[in-house]
Amino acid sequence: MTRTTLTPPPPPFVLTPDGSGLAEEIEAYLATLPAPARHPVVPYVAPLGSVVQPWNAAHPLPRPTLLDRITRRPPRPVRLTAAGHLRLTSRYIGAFGWLQGAMWDADGRVCLLGAQAAVLAHGYGTPATVQTARVQVMEILHATGRPVSSPDEYNDRPTTRQADIHQLLDRAAARAQSLGL
Repeated sequence: MTRTTLTPPPPPFVLTPDGSGLAEEIEAYLATLPAPARHPVVPYVAPLGSVVQPWNAAHPLPRPTLLDRITRRPPRPVRLTAAGHLRLTSRYIGAFGWLQGAMWDADGRVCLLGAQAAVLAHGYGTPATVQTARVQVMEILHATGRPVSSPDEYNDRPTTRQADIHQLLDRAAARAQSLGL
Protein backbone atom coordinates (compact mmCIF):
# COMPACT_ATOMS: atom_id res chain seq x y z
CA MET A 1 0.00 0.00 0.00
CA THR A 2 1.39 3.31 -0.93
CA ARG A 3 1.21 6.11 1.28
CA THR A 4 0.29 9.54 -0.11
CA THR A 5 1.20 12.65 1.57
CA LEU A 6 -1.42 15.22 2.03
CA THR A 7 -0.48 18.75 1.38
CA PRO A 8 -2.03 21.41 3.53
CA PRO A 9 -4.73 23.45 1.81
CA PRO A 10 -3.78 26.87 0.57
CA PRO A 11 -4.66 29.76 2.86
CA PRO A 12 -8.12 31.27 2.26
CA PHE A 13 -8.25 34.06 -0.27
CA VAL A 14 -8.37 37.36 1.54
CA LEU A 15 -9.20 40.51 -0.35
CA THR A 16 -8.26 43.71 1.29
CA PRO A 17 -9.33 47.09 -0.04
CA ASP A 18 -5.79 48.36 0.16
CA GLY A 19 -4.30 45.69 -1.96
CA SER A 20 -6.87 45.41 -4.73
CA GLY A 21 -7.16 49.06 -5.81
CA LEU A 22 -10.96 48.75 -5.74
CA ALA A 23 -11.42 51.51 -3.19
CA GLU A 24 -9.40 53.96 -5.27
CA GLU A 25 -11.39 53.09 -8.37
CA ILE A 26 -14.74 53.69 -6.59
CA GLU A 27 -13.54 56.98 -5.11
CA ALA A 28 -12.38 58.15 -8.54
CA TYR A 29 -15.77 57.30 -10.04
CA LEU A 30 -17.69 59.08 -7.28
CA ALA A 31 -15.55 62.18 -7.73
CA THR A 32 -16.74 62.45 -11.35
CA LEU A 33 -20.43 62.58 -10.34
CA PRO A 34 -22.10 65.99 -9.91
CA ALA A 35 -22.82 67.17 -6.36
CA PRO A 36 -26.41 66.62 -5.24
CA ALA A 37 -28.61 69.69 -5.46
CA ARG A 38 -29.36 71.39 -2.17
CA HIS A 39 -33.05 72.06 -1.59
CA PRO A 40 -34.14 74.53 1.07
CA VAL A 41 -36.18 72.95 3.84
CA VAL A 42 -39.75 74.19 3.44
CA PRO A 43 -42.88 72.60 4.83
CA TYR A 44 -44.88 70.50 2.43
CA VAL A 45 -48.12 72.13 1.34
CA ALA A 46 -50.72 69.87 -0.19
CA PRO A 47 -51.75 71.23 -3.61
CA LEU A 48 -55.43 70.45 -3.01
CA GLY A 49 -55.74 71.99 0.46
CA SER A 50 -55.75 70.54 3.93
CA VAL A 51 -57.32 67.29 5.06
CA VAL A 52 -60.59 67.60 6.93
CA GLN A 53 -60.22 66.09 10.37
CA PRO A 54 -63.05 64.84 12.58
CA TRP A 55 -64.16 67.11 15.41
CA ASN A 56 -62.72 64.70 17.99
CA ALA A 57 -59.31 64.26 16.35
CA ALA A 58 -56.45 63.63 18.80
CA HIS A 59 -58.88 62.35 21.43
CA PRO A 60 -59.30 58.61 21.93
CA LEU A 61 -62.69 57.09 21.34
CA PRO A 62 -64.45 55.68 24.40
CA ARG A 63 -63.67 51.95 24.42
CA PRO A 64 -65.61 49.42 26.45
CA THR A 65 -63.55 47.32 28.83
CA LEU A 66 -64.10 43.62 29.31
CA LEU A 67 -66.20 44.37 32.40
CA ASP A 68 -68.26 46.87 30.39
CA ARG A 69 -68.96 44.21 27.78
CA ILE A 70 -69.82 41.55 30.35
CA THR A 71 -72.24 43.82 32.21
CA ARG A 72 -73.53 45.30 28.93
CA ARG A 73 -73.01 48.86 30.02
CA PRO A 74 -71.68 51.73 27.94
CA PRO A 75 -67.96 52.43 28.08
CA ARG A 76 -66.63 54.80 30.69
CA PRO A 77 -66.20 58.35 29.44
CA VAL A 78 -62.85 59.58 28.26
CA ARG A 79 -61.23 61.74 30.94
CA LEU A 80 -61.28 65.34 29.89
CA THR A 81 -60.52 68.66 31.51
CA ALA A 82 -62.94 71.58 31.41
CA ALA A 83 -60.59 73.32 28.98
CA GLY A 84 -60.56 70.25 26.74
CA HIS A 85 -64.35 70.06 26.89
CA LEU A 86 -64.66 73.70 25.81
CA ARG A 87 -62.28 73.17 22.89
CA LEU A 88 -64.15 70.05 21.78
CA THR A 89 -67.42 71.97 22.04
CA SER A 90 -66.06 74.65 19.73
CA ARG A 91 -64.81 72.03 17.28
CA TYR A 92 -68.19 70.26 17.38
CA ILE A 93 -69.98 73.50 16.50
CA GLY A 94 -67.46 74.12 13.71
CA ALA A 95 -68.02 70.64 12.29
CA PHE A 96 -71.81 70.46 12.46
CA GLY A 97 -72.94 74.08 12.39
CA TRP A 98 -74.37 76.55 14.87
CA LEU A 99 -77.99 77.24 15.73
CA GLN A 100 -80.02 79.73 17.75
CA GLY A 101 -83.34 79.14 19.45
CA ALA A 102 -83.13 75.33 19.72
CA MET A 103 -80.66 72.75 20.99
CA TRP A 104 -80.38 71.07 17.58
CA ASP A 105 -82.17 70.78 14.29
CA ALA A 106 -82.72 68.16 11.60
CA ASP A 107 -79.58 69.27 9.73
CA GLY A 108 -77.40 68.49 12.77
CA ARG A 109 -76.67 72.09 13.74
CA VAL A 110 -76.45 72.72 17.48
CA CYS A 111 -76.49 75.61 19.92
CA LEU A 112 -73.90 76.03 22.67
CA LEU A 113 -75.81 73.81 25.09
CA GLY A 114 -76.54 71.26 22.35
CA ALA A 115 -72.85 71.05 21.47
CA GLN A 116 -71.90 70.53 25.12
CA ALA A 117 -74.55 67.82 25.42
CA ALA A 118 -73.32 66.16 22.21
CA VAL A 119 -69.69 66.12 23.40
CA LEU A 120 -70.87 64.55 26.67
CA ALA A 121 -73.09 62.05 24.83
CA HIS A 122 -70.17 60.96 22.64
CA GLY A 123 -68.36 59.88 25.80
CA TYR A 124 -66.04 62.80 26.46
CA GLY A 125 -66.02 64.03 30.05
CA THR A 126 -68.59 63.81 32.81
CA PRO A 127 -71.52 66.00 33.85
CA ALA A 128 -69.21 67.58 36.44
CA THR A 129 -66.79 68.50 33.64
CA VAL A 130 -69.62 70.14 31.70
CA GLN A 131 -70.74 72.06 34.78
CA THR A 132 -67.22 73.34 35.42
CA ALA A 133 -66.93 74.36 31.77
CA ARG A 134 -70.24 76.25 31.90
CA VAL A 135 -69.09 78.12 34.99
CA GLN A 136 -65.97 79.21 33.10
CA VAL A 137 -68.13 80.42 30.20
CA MET A 138 -70.26 82.44 32.63
CA GLU A 139 -67.13 83.94 34.19
CA ILE A 140 -65.93 85.13 30.78
CA LEU A 141 -69.36 86.52 29.91
CA HIS A 142 -69.50 88.56 33.12
CA ALA A 143 -65.84 89.62 32.90
CA THR A 144 -66.38 90.99 29.39
CA GLY A 145 -69.43 93.03 30.34
CA ARG A 146 -72.13 90.72 29.03
CA PRO A 147 -74.22 89.95 32.11
CA VAL A 148 -76.63 87.15 31.26
CA SER A 149 -78.33 84.51 33.37
CA SER A 150 -76.92 81.62 31.31
CA PRO A 151 -74.66 80.96 28.31
CA ASP A 152 -77.76 79.83 26.45
CA GLU A 153 -79.32 83.27 26.79
CA TYR A 154 -76.19 84.76 25.21
CA ASN A 155 -76.28 82.09 22.46
CA ASP A 156 -79.86 83.02 21.53
CA ARG A 157 -79.39 86.82 21.42
CA PRO A 158 -80.06 88.20 17.94
CA THR A 159 -76.71 90.06 17.99
CA THR A 160 -74.65 86.93 18.75
CA ARG A 161 -72.83 85.29 15.83
CA GLN A 162 -71.08 81.94 15.52
CA ALA A 163 -67.68 83.66 15.67
CA ASP A 164 -68.71 85.17 19.03
CA ILE A 165 -69.46 81.69 20.38
CA HIS A 166 -66.10 80.34 19.20
CA GLN A 167 -64.26 83.30 20.73
CA LEU A 168 -66.18 82.85 24.00
CA LEU A 169 -65.34 79.14 24.13
CA ASP A 170 -61.69 79.83 23.32
CA ARG A 171 -61.36 82.45 26.07
CA ALA A 172 -63.16 80.21 28.57
CA ALA A 173 -60.88 77.29 27.65
CA ALA A 174 -57.79 79.47 28.14
CA ARG A 175 -59.10 80.59 31.54
CA ALA A 176 -59.90 77.03 32.58
CA GLN A 177 -56.46 75.85 31.50
CA SER A 178 -54.74 78.64 33.40
CA LEU A 179 -56.69 77.62 36.50
CA GLY A 180 -55.81 73.94 35.99
CA LEU A 181 -59.44 72.92 35.40
